[in-house]
Amino acid sequence: MSGNHPGELVLPVIEAKVAEIWKQVLDVPDGSEDATFFDLEGESIAAVRLVSRIEDELGISVDVGDVFEEDPNLDALVRMVAGKAAVSPAA
Repeated sequence: MSGNHPGELVLPVIEAKVAEIWKQVLDVPDGSEDATFFDLEGESIAAVRLVSRIEDELGISVDVGDVFEEDPNLDALVRMVAGKAAVSPAA
């Protein structure tokens, strides 16, 4: 992301980047696209890595506790990140 400017963040960019981070951090096997964080055997270090990379690469702060409380799948995590960035689904 060039400079992490919030104005550059549109939903397709967030979706693509969060999906990339999710798949890399959780080593998501084929056919597990709808699996939740805990379904993918996510642990605290994986949650920290997820939120750290989202913040580093998108400039959007997500609380580690949200990952544990919500047990999101990829779509839910994208919605969570988009919500924190105040990006409209119609973007």
